[in-house]
Amino acid sequence: MPKLAQVPVAKKKKKELRKHGDLRIDNYYWLNDPENPDVIDYLKKENEYLDNMIGHAKDFQNALFEEMKGRIKEDDSSVPYKYNGYWYITKYVKGKDYPIYSRKKGSLEAKEELLFDCNELAKGHSYFKLVGLSISPDNEKIAFGIDTVSRRKYTIQVKNLKTGKLYEEKMLNTTGGSSWANDNKTLFYTRKDERTLRSDKIYKHKLGHDSSKDVVVYHEKDETFGTYIFKTKSKKYLVIGSFSTLSNEYRILDADSPDGNFKLFHKRERNLEYDISHYDGYFYIVTNRDGATNFKLMRAPEDNTSKNYWEEIIPHRKDVLLEGITIFKDYLVISERKNGLNQIRVKPWNENKPEYYLPFDNETYTAYPTVNVDFDSDILRYAYNSLTTPSSVIDFNMTDRTLEIKKEQEVLGGKFKKENYVSERVWATAQDGTKVPISMVYRKGLKKDSTAPLLLYAYGSYGVTIDPSFSSIRLSLLDRGFIFAIAHIRGGQYLGRPWYENGKLLDKKNTFTDFIDCSRFLIEKKYTSANHLYAMGGSAGGLLMGAIANMSPELYNGIIGAVPFVDVVTTMLDDSIPLTTGEYDEWGNPKKKEYYEYMKSYSPYDNVKSQEYP
Repeated sequence: MPKLAQVPVAKKKKKELRKHGDLRIDNYYWLNDPENPDVIDYLKKENEYLDNMIGHAKDFQNALFEEMKGRIKEDDSSVPYKYNGYWYITKYVKGKDYPIYSRKKGSLEAKEELLFDCNELAKGHSYFKLVGLSISPDNEKIAFGIDTVSRRKYTIQVKNLKTGKLYEEKMLNTTGGSSWANDNKTLFYTRKDERTLRSDKIYKHKLGHDSSKDVVVYHEKDETFGTYIFKTKSKKYLVIGSFSTLSNEYRILDADSPDGNFKLFHKRERNLEYDISHYDGYFYIVTNRDGATNFKLMRAPEDNTSKNYWEEIIPHRKDVLLEGITIFKDYLVISERKNGLNQIRVKPWNENKPEYYLPFDNETYTAYPTVNVDFDSDILRYAYNSLTTPSSVIDFNMTDRTLEIKKEQEVLGGKFKKENYVSERVWATAQDGTKVPISMVYRKGLKKDSTAPLLLYAYGSYGVTIDPSFSSIRLSLLDRGFIFAIAHIRGGQYLGRPWYENGKLLDKKNTFTDFIDCSRFLIEKKYTSANHLYAMGGSAGGLLMGAIANMSPELYNGIIGAVPFVDVVTTMLDDSIPLTTGEYDEWGNPKKKEYYEYMKSYSPYDNVKSQEYP
């Protein structure tokens, strides 16, 4: 057991915060300043206190780490994918931390060409991340972004793949991603605002020229929007996208004419969301236009793209969420979600051939298209896994409907057997009568007598769906008698777009009460008890953890809030914090009294009470 340690107590420094005639006293506002030596000193004491309190379990922690690590194949590689005549490969070497990128020309039997060994590039840096690999159309150059600070401000460089040397120019303060024009010498990329880190400008760079003279081709002035650039899979168009929580806007340019002007696809409208893909003279548009809450598919001719020319291809369906499309030369692949479960639908462009769905028969699973960059292929690559089934990468032949498993996740150690575990999906009833699904997994033979420890996880914001997926690390919990469960609460998009809409803004509290009602259901059905129930969520899910800790602490024996968003009101009032303005559509703008009062009513930091907490 740990020795008794003195609990760190932060100094109280009264700070008055006024808004809409309301006064809040924040005695710990001073902890916002990371440059303050007193803040650093306090954080050190907190860390020392934590180390002291859990130090007695250090041997067990180390044993757990080695146990979890022992299931993971360290010398692993990705399934190669084909792009523009080359096979691209990512691999990891045992004992090293970073990936190695390579390619082979024409055949997997060809000589391997090293692109990047990130282990070498990372030397001398305490942090390293490489992103945004972008191959030029002639296969001779590769653009990439590097961050060595952990600030998500990437420096883009270009490597000559014939000589192995880097071009001199560097593009600073970018998102890391870039897109090539078809001339092989013009590169478009996105820069970030220095203060807010909002991606707000698209630049054009000419290879071999001074990057300080790069031209701004688009500036997104609306602070609630970000921007990015990509190239259509057909390789015909460069596309600038502007995005916010509730609307999108695109601009297009012929990739053969990089010095031309981008043309507006359709002017942004509040609450109009759409994504575009190009194929054979048309743009295909996934959109919520005309009240299509769960989205529908439309198309427009490439020379007349305003909304007046959009025609419906797949109608809106109340019980099916259209999540996206993947375009091939001969097939349209549609990703859908029905009753919470993924569906993959294949529709031949030849109307004389029937469409069909890929068969999935598990009660709860995850399936989605992965890397499908070869436009001319008739092979759809998708991933499949479940709470009991390790992930597989599968190549599905859309012509003859056969499949080939290209890779199955290995669980090392020799102890894992799928048949030793059980997954199920149950439905709790929320306080307003809504049925809320819960996916769970546990070891076979578990007794439902209230004695099992249970870890209940959720996120519940931004329409992010937490699908039931496999984790080899999680086996360490399951093998010790734990149940792992995911509450698919409102604020996510598990049951369609309305599921998200009913868990945001002035309906945000549904997210919290759904989680609490799921917890009560699991206790009532004797999966666990309040003495054995643990809750976990991170970031916006950490806000959820703070809310339930204040609202129903008696239900939980422990709560884990990872990097939690808990000071909602103060944070959302500070538009100098990166990306705050883009969050207004999710939480509301507290500069408006209605949203201020509602946020304050659930903000974890503003609702701490004198009560027993887990």
